[in-house]
Amino acid sequence: MTTYTDREQQIQKLDELIKNIDYGMFTTVDDDGSLHSYPMSRSGEINADAILWFFTYTDSHKVTEVEHYPQVNVTFVSSEQQRFVSISGSSQLVKDRNKMRELWKPELQTWFPKGLDEPNIALLKVNISEVNYWDSISSFKPQKLSFLTPSRL
Repeated sequence: MTTYTDREQQIQKLDELIKNIDYGMFTTVDDDGSLHSYPMSRSGEINADAILWFFTYTDSHKVTEVEHYPQVNVTFVSSEQQRFVSISGSSQLVKDRNKMRELWKPELQTWFPKGLDEPNIALLKVNISEVNYWDSISSFKPQKLSFLTPSRL
């Protein structure tokens, strides 16, 4: 059984794995079962609830895909560190303005020219369930982190 301490250690390990990688490929499932990947900039650190956050436009196709099939995958790669991280979880659209203010970073202005005043801006929340990673330290043997929701601890 996973303890709270194990969970904290797993979250800390994941944070270490991706802390210097700002961009990932966010993969969704479309109605016909096809996979679509989108480059996304993560916002904020992974919190104690094992959540990743991304800004998006509410009228983007990925939002429609997430609303129909919430299972997603986010992949982060650092070729310099020979590190590959694949995160599986479920996603949902969040329109919480306070959370957006908390997570906003100036470099997002490139994609959202009006900043938080963009009329269709929102967040995609990813609840992490599993992480697979490969790095030069582990000799490219796959490693796994499994996250349980706090209610299942």
